[in-house]
Amino acid sequence: MNLMSRLKLLGSNIKKYRKAKGLRQLDLAIAMNLSEDYICRVENGLKPMSLKKLFRLADILEVKMTDLIDFN
Repeated sequence: MNLMSRLKLLGSNIKKYRKAKGLRQLDLAIAMNLSEDYICRVENGLKPMSLKKLFRLADILEVKMTDLIDFN
């Protein structure tokens, strides 16, 4: 699996858990002190996210890191 495929799957998982939490992209962006555009690009697999930001994201969404990177 190449990097772009993994980024798309990661973004899809982020979107799934964000929606399950009832958050808009803007809500998540504010919570993470990032732009809404950044969140949009991550969810669409166009922007990689640092490990530090992924840990913060998992905390905000109240999921395990392994949930975010589960590509099955």
